[in-house]
Amino acid sequence: MIRKRLGVLVSVVALAATVSPFRAPAQSAGGQRGADLEAEVATAPIEIDGQVLFRVRGVSAMPAEQRAAVIADRIVALAEDPGFRIEVLRSVETELGTKIMGGDQLVMLVIDADARVEGVRRQVLAAANSNRIGAAIEEYRRARTPERLLADALHALAVTAALAVALVVVLWLARWFDTLVKRRLRRRIQSLEAQSFRVLRAERISSALRGVLRALRVVAILVMTVVYLRVVLGLFPWTRGLANQLFDVVAGPLTTMARGAVRAIPNLIVLAILFLIVRFVLRLTRTFFDALKRGAVTIAGFEQEWAEPTYRLARVLVVAFGLVVAYPYIPGSESAAFKGVSVFLGVVFSLGSSSAIANSIAGYSLTYRRAFKLGERVRIGDVTGDVIEMRLQVTHLRSLKHEEVIIPNSLILNSQVVNYSSLAKEEGLILHTTVGIGYETPWRQVEAMLLVAADRTVGLLKEPRPFVLQQSLADFAVNYELNAYCSDAQQMLPLYTALHRNILDVFNEYGVQIMTPAYVSDPAQPKLVPKEQWYATPAAPAGRDT
Repeated sequence: MIRKRLGVLVSVVALAATVSPFRAPAQSAGGQRGADLEAEVATAPIEIDGQVLFRVRGVSAMPAEQRAAVIADRIVALAEDPGFRIEVLRSVETELGTKIMGGDQLVMLVIDADARVEGVRRQVLAAANSNRIGAAIEEYRRARTPERLLADALHALAVTAALAVALVVVLWLARWFDTLVKRRLRRRIQSLEAQSFRVLRAERISSALRGVLRALRVVAILVMTVVYLRVVLGLFPWTRGLANQLFDVVAGPLTTMARGAVRAIPNLIVLAILFLIVRFVLRLTRTFFDALKRGAVTIAGFEQEWAEPTYRLARVLVVAFGLVVAYPYIPGSESAAFKGVSVFLGVVFSLGSSSAIANSIAGYSLTYRRAFKLGERVRIGDVTGDVIEMRLQVTHLRSLKHEEVIIPNSLILNSQVVNYSSLAKEEGLILHTTVGIGYETPWRQVEAMLLVAADRTVGLLKEPRPFVLQQSLADFAVNYELNAYCSDAQQMLPLYTALHRNILDVFNEYGVQIMTPAYVSDPAQPKLVPKEQWYATPAAPAGRDT
């Protein structure tokens, strides 16, 4: 008892120090500064069975939480004392403040500092706190009567039974909906699959619907469980505080999110308007470049095939400008976490996309350089083929053996590109082949035979006329180069084959030996193919040679 009174005396002295005459001049000398200090003082709630009676303030010697705990313990002690009657609660005015007494026991001391926090006079606050303490004591005793506990227990059993029934209903409805998706909606899903050219599979749609149903079922079970615990724990005085905390744990984050969403509505409206503006500009840009692509609109020096890549560049610029304008209005953009994540993503993008950016720039460079077009035959490095697709990152070639070769655009930009098709239709592509003929054969005869072979080859142009070049006078033979024009680069291989066949035939007809690739000495018999053996099996009969 002596220790308790000493504790009360210490608390009284500590609280009285907040309103002692020695502080009054300082507060009057700095009124605004004193008001700011009052506003900075923390308060703590006094809770009995999870119900907040009122809040009290504290000082450095006795923090608000400690003072609230002491007062709550005194109230509980009075409530548990069967001989204590609420009628004996009274307020006693002293020099330090207004005491709320429970008979001879001090419950709490209300001082002027407490009244300033509430914004009322000290006597009014003391009367209100006294009434609230009396009501709390009555409720404390009433909640622990056998009749009340029995009724709360029966109520808890009823709520438990209701939860069990609700869980059974939810699980039954979940199975029923799952059966409905599997049976009754299968035909509709399969029809959607057929109409969308198998873009969406029926199994995926069915799985998605079942996933949504499972999520709804889990949410419903969680909500019912939280409500059940909130109700059952709130029935009994010993667990009522836990029930309130449980509700705050669940509802607190949702409330914070809802408040954040409400505060973000003006910014979201700005973002929506900006989105519509950017979308309109992109559509207008798309329409303009489509007209350039069709030729409906022309710009001097601007090629039609540049329309699509130029639109892509313009789209990137428009979207980037929209993101720059939208950044300050994105919810949470001013937070340190958002800025940190933005910096992290920027570093990751810069480190991981260097090759991708290089290929993209090379892709645009190739487009505007007009190195080749779709369908043209080209040679890039050691790969020869037809261009079948041009992407921003890579170019796809179909090789002469019908192999798809994918080449990064940055590699193409740094490689030599030979385009066989660009001049073939207008000026003709020159096909050339070399033969070595001995010095004993007149060069005029050799050139004439080569020109005859070119004239016999179907597919080579008659104009411009084929021509022969003497490349070199080698050690054992004269190297002649036959040059002939064609207009279709895709027919290079068949034309070369036909030209070589005709060269062999013509030289055999005139009895001239081809000495390619090397010649050391004259054989006993000329290396010729007699005419009667030209069509030996399995060669085609005469008249059917193509």
